[in-house]
Formats: sequence, structure tokens, C-alpha cells
Amino acid sequence: MKKSLISSIAGSLVLMISMLFLSNSCKKDDETFYMGYDYYPLNEGHYIIYSVREVYVDQQVQLRDTFDYFIKTEIGAEITDNSGRKVREFNRYYGTSAVGPWTIHDVWTTINDGSRAELVEENNRVVKLVFAPSEDDEWNMNAYNELDPLDCYYSNIHGPYTLGGNDFSSTVTVEQEDFSSFIDSRRKYEVYAKGIGMVHKYFRDFIINNGNPSNLKKGRLLEMTMVSHGN
Repeated sequence: MKKSLISSIAGSLVLMISMLFLSNSCKKDDETFYMGYDYYPLNEGHYIIYSVREVYVDQQVQLRDTFDYFIKTEIGAEITDNSGRKVREFNRYYGTSAVGPWTIHDVWTTINDGSRAELVEENNRVVKLVFAPSEDDEWNMNAYNELDPLDCYYSNIHGPYTLGGNDFSSTVTVEQEDFSSFIDSRRKYEVYAKGIGMVHKYFRDFIINNGNPSNLKKGRLLEMTMVSHGN
């Protein structure tokens, strides 16, 4: 009788453990199923409009220029690149107002190959994102060009982000560089929002005087802030 009862309890425990293991396995499968592709939409006609500020400094020639303008990026037609891959045109327009008129400035190409999102900028093939976003991800965004290596990683994965008057519920931040020294001040990152794409880009690369980040000797600042998007 006791043996029968013990066997029954043992059998029940085994069944419960098996069900718990199966449940956890299913949860893990569900979690890994989301690849995050909608952080980089590539449907034809999808566009984003940015306000842009560029600052150039060269103390030696007493140069300090600031430029404010607008950029519109738009996903274009599917074409075949030099490697035989199906890619999308990535059209860039410049304007002096957020509502245009727009002048075509560049036609780049872009692709999501399933494991990463690439953008060919000025003939430089750059890895913008890797999928699925994870804290363990680290990649060289210049792995496929001849520029200096730049190791990137994610922060604020699927977290909220506020930009001006816009609140985004799910974003990822691509950390590109954060370095300061007595003569250098470099900070670079991009923020991508679900269903939209890149909503914020910050690029600061300056040589500074005496370790003071506000005492600029030479370099460039570029900031792009999304003001609208659509299809």
C-alpha cells in the first residue's frame, strides 16, 4: 500500500516537473520568436522627416558654422545590388521646411537579411542593427567597409523613449561610442522606435582644449530628430 502511494506521488511529481519544463520551453520559444524587424521598417513608401542640426568647428581658422535644415528619408523600390541581393532604395531628400519642398540628395540602398539591417551610406556598407535585439549583442558596424572599426551594442532594449513632444513605447538604442579624454570628446548613438525606424541620431566628435568639452578645438556635431513619419 505504501509502495503504491509512494509510486503514485513520484509519478505525479515527474508529471508536474515535465509540464513545468515544457511550459518554460514554450515561453522561451515565444520570447525568441520576436525578432524586432519592425524597428527597421522597409515597406515601400515608408518615410521619416527629421529636423537636423550640424555644427562645424575649426579653431585654427576661426571657423564655427551651424546649419539647420530638414531631411526626409523614404524607402523606395526593390532593386538588385552588386552582390545579387534584393535590396531597397533608400532615398534622402533635403529641405528648408518640414513640409518641403524636397530636393533629392542621395539614393542609398538598404536591406534586412534576417540577421542584420544594413545601409549603404556613401558607398560604405554599414550594419545598423542586428536581430533579435539582445543585451549580449555586440557588432562592428564597419565590418563590411574600410572605415575604422566601431563596436556597437544595445541599451534600453524595448524600453520607452521621449523625444521632444513624442513618447515612444518600445525602442532600442544602438550605442556606438562614448569616449572622453583630455583632448577628445566623442558621443555617438542612434535610437530606433518600433514601427517607425530611426527617430534620433546623435553624433559628436570633437578635439577639445584642456579637457573641457565646451572648449572646442576642431570637429563636428550632427543631430537628427524625428518630427513626423508615415507611408
